[in-house]
Amino acid sequence: MSRVRTVLILDGQGGGVGSQLVKLLKPRLPADCRLLCVGTNVMATSAMLKAGAPQGATGEHAVLWNAPRADLILGPIGVILAGGILGEVSPAMAAAVSGAGAVKILIPSASCGVLVAGTEDCRLEEYLRRAAEQAVKELGL
Repeated sequence: MSRVRTVLILDGQGGGVGSQLVKLLKPRLPADCRLLCVGTNVMATSAMLKAGAPQGATGEHAVLWNAPRADLILGPIGVILAGGILGEVSPAMAAAVSGAGAVKILIPSASCGVLVAGTEDCRLEEYLRRAAEQAVKELGL
């Protein structure tokens, strides 16, 4: 019997990035993958659930609990930055995500004040598409 793999999508603010990732990934995940969304606030969680995530949780404790248990984590780059996503990411949340053993696929965003050398200047939709493709490769699908 194969182990259930957990794909964790994290987001904040209105959940736009996370909800798009849910829409791109959910149809491609096999039955042995558990898709879970965690929002830094209830609006973000609600948006991801409306996009089709089967399970969701909200807040700091949800991040602290789920990040170490995930096999793959996706979200905006701000989820690994203390004070990221306009201050919604606490230092504990950033540490939990960045310290998790899971592979992390992060969406670049200049609005977080972090520029990633080597990334192309793309529209958000392209970054999201590429993130979903990378997630599928990481899961061996």
